[in-house]
Amino acid sequence: MKKTPLTLALLASIVVLTACSDGDNGQNGLNSLIQQTPLALGNDDCWSAGTRIESGLDKNKNGQLDANEIEQSSVQCGANLFAQGIALPYEILASFQPNGTTIDSPFSLRQGGFGSDVAAHPTNKKQFYAITDRGPNADYDDGVHGAGKIFPLPDYVPKIGLFEAQDDGSVKLIKTILLKDRNGKNITGLPNTAALGGTGETPYDINGHVITVDSSKPYDPVTNPIKLDDYGLDSEGLAALKDGTFWVSDEYGPHIVHYDANGKEIGRINPFANDARNMLTLPQEFSYRRANRGMEGLTITPDQKTLVGIMQSTMNLPTKAVNKSTLTRIVTINLETGKVAQYLYRQEIAANSNSAIVAINDHEFLVLERDGNFLKDDPNIMKHVYRIDLKDATNLENVAAQGDLQQDPKLGLTIAGKTLEQYVLTQGWEGLQALNIQPVSKTLVLDMGKRVSYAHDKMEGLWLIDHQHLGVLNDDDMGLWRNDNGLEQKYLDNARMRVDTPTLYVVDKLNLFNP
Repeated sequence: MKKTPLTLALLASIVVLTACSDGDNGQNGLNSLIQQTPLALGNDDCWSAGTRIESGLDKNKNGQLDANEIEQSSVQCGANLFAQGIALPYEILASFQPNGTTIDSPFSLRQGGFGSDVAAHPTNKKQFYAITDRGPNADYDDGVHGAGKIFPLPDYVPKIGLFEAQDDGSVKLIKTILLKDRNGKNITGLPNTAALGGTGETPYDINGHVITVDSSKPYDPVTNPIKLDDYGLDSEGLAALKDGTFWVSDEYGPHIVHYDANGKEIGRINPFANDARNMLTLPQEFSYRRANRGMEGLTITPDQKTLVGIMQSTMNLPTKAVNKSTLTRIVTINLETGKVAQYLYRQEIAANSNSAIVAINDHEFLVLERDGNFLKDDPNIMKHVYRIDLKDATNLENVAAQGDLQQDPKLGLTIAGKTLEQYVLTQGWEGLQALNIQPVSKTLVLDMGKRVSYAHDKMEGLWLIDHQHLGVLNDDDMGLWRNDNGLEQKYLDNARMRVDTPTLYVVDKLNLFNP
């Protein structure tokens, strides 16, 4: 089917000849008919709306172009109203003034925040789900209780929003789903205990005080300890299933949690064998995730059988000395058999972030790889989307133990006693390839820095619409930023006029599926 710009359709609607009354242009005295049908936003032929034009001979002479009379058909697509970015709706949750300690300048917290990941609605091409992270936070250390995060809203509940693209080029929030534990109680974004992946992050309130179990009393390690939440998530990856449920991955465990359609936990996967909540257990090496760079992306294959997660950056495997590498990991989990596979992904720049993964089929995926820079500070920002293929990559779980190659129960595949993260730093990727350990193949399909003036630092969500259209969403940190003097508003420009907000860009005319 031929597709042309909608501007031609406007002209055609003026000059079109719906029928030849004398039959001169027809065949054997039959009239030629032309039919124009409007196409709504989200249709299969032109996601951005348009017009279908069909023509043929009125063989039954009823004055209508019936389906069996159509001889030619073309589609004229409308303008992409989302190409330059449309802000998602938000509300102000709270506003703060300088306090002489933790807050440097006035700021407001926005909800918003739906930018940590995106998943297509399984049946509606105009709709997508987006998830928040643990809520507004910023680095802080009071010099006494250790490094951690300020949580201005300690009781913030991570949530999933259902959004719909509108005909006028806006985006509407349809509903919000709060995440809950197995008993139906709202979870928080506070850190887990050490046994379940906590890395010792101390949670502080807006004034720099330790968040405790009893907020009315001062901190005491025995009688009023730090408040933690083993159901707490720093949610980052999202997969929306055809049955209405969701899988969410996070940066704490990493945990991969199954939620029903109402947001209540119904299953869990993590690398902690002693967690009684688990239905399956990840390989233990995933417990060495780097703080704030856990399982950033999650997807499910089209057959709904296999979860696929990607780690944001190199893990601390075995220590943080290796985490400025280009090596990160992909894990697949067959939900029917429990079988786990692992693959390596080679980043373009050391310590980059892989912030999303979306399934095309059971072996090809789109992966978002980015730096953490703003356009205002770096005109050469790196915000890329790659098509990757697992087909010829090495499944680390299948590498047989022989000689220097061993499968360590805690560290996974090792080479001469070194983890793969250690080995690649000294021997390079060439050293791995010499041992027939191959990363996934990758092909660049989108450079957002070249496609638009992409001002955001955290490009984090991918909405796979069809083979030509890809939605891109950013994490705005709910409008919160920290400078050397304390908390402030997060701005995208040096003039400090444009506050960051989750913004949907729909990029068209792509070749996402074909090599």
